[in-house]
Amino acid sequence: MSRQQLAELKKSVAPFAASDTKKSIWQMVNSIVPLVLLWYGAYMSLSVSYWLTLPLVIVAAGFVVRTFIIFHDCTHGSFFKSAKANKAVGFLTGVITHFAFDKWKRSHTIHHATSGNLDKRGTGDIWIMTVEEYAAAGFWQRMSYRLYRNPIVMFGLGPIFLFLIDNRFNRRGAKTKERLNTHLITATIAVVYGLLIWAVGLQAFLLVQLPILFISGALGIWLFYVQHQFEDSYFENESEWDFVKAAVDGSSYYQLPKVVQWLTGNIGYHHVHHLSPKVPNYRLEQTHENTKPLQKVTTITLWTSLKAVNFRLYDEKNKRFTGYQAARKIRAVPAKPTSPVKTRKGA
Repeated sequence: MSRQQLAELKKSVAPFAASDTKKSIWQMVNSIVPLVLLWYGAYMSLSVSYWLTLPLVIVAAGFVVRTFIIFHDCTHGSFFKSAKANKAVGFLTGVITHFAFDKWKRSHTIHHATSGNLDKRGTGDIWIMTVEEYAAAGFWQRMSYRLYRNPIVMFGLGPIFLFLIDNRFNRRGAKTKERLNTHLITATIAVVYGLLIWAVGLQAFLLVQLPILFISGALGIWLFYVQHQFEDSYFENESEWDFVKAAVDGSSYYQLPKVVQWLTGNIGYHHVHHLSPKVPNYRLEQTHENTKPLQKVTTITLWTSLKAVNFRLYDEKNKRFTGYQAARKIRAVPAKPTSPVKTRKGA
């Protein structure tokens, strides 16, 4: 697409960037109420069998993801017309999902403004190194990167780190308002936890809440990971980077089964969301279906998305993700001497 076509594409989705108060309220009801009922059902099922509890906590984790999408829309100011309403609901859903509203709003805004920009990586993103960077890196940096990108660490330890550490502490240099918001949400979570433990007991609380948090966290990290890391995803240096192109070519359409699509708040239409963050989640599908150029973006399915686990490094030369072997090839090539080496005669 030309720059003019890209600009026209962004304008074409503008009519969908408007919230509907009734739809927003109904989404809150059909997300949070089932979550509460499932939590209670999981607790009651403990007296029967934990095998009955597990399916309930898995479904409940799906509703936590759906609730997170409400939180996510509130940080973009797209869930309600009122900024105060977005902040209030964002606080409530932040407590439910264990995310600090102001802190995450800042980092996620930066993610949107820099997605696909190789020169501005590092805030609100998953750590990505290029083939050349990895090849030139020292031993410990390479090991750190490999550990970080290991699926067991990313999707296993990742949720624990996210909920217990990253979301609970402020970044260095955070303003007072952001710091207070983080502490207030953490304090509110502590109070809710205390009341629940008092009501159902510590053991029952842990058997229900911990798997819900873990599963929802792993699902959330996977969704964020896979929708920007597909084989031919868009990445450019600052001089060549374009916001609209990054949205359309750097975010996938994750085609999910309808039930999963509903539970994940249509976030599979990630290309639409990055093109216009003001489009509320319940209008993403409508925007996609009514905007023909958006239907031509990279489409991945549950099956094809599994390939993303093998994408380790971004290859700038070939414009695609690849594995560690590409960097090994570079490291295996001996450096060429800057000048010919002279040898003595007869040596």
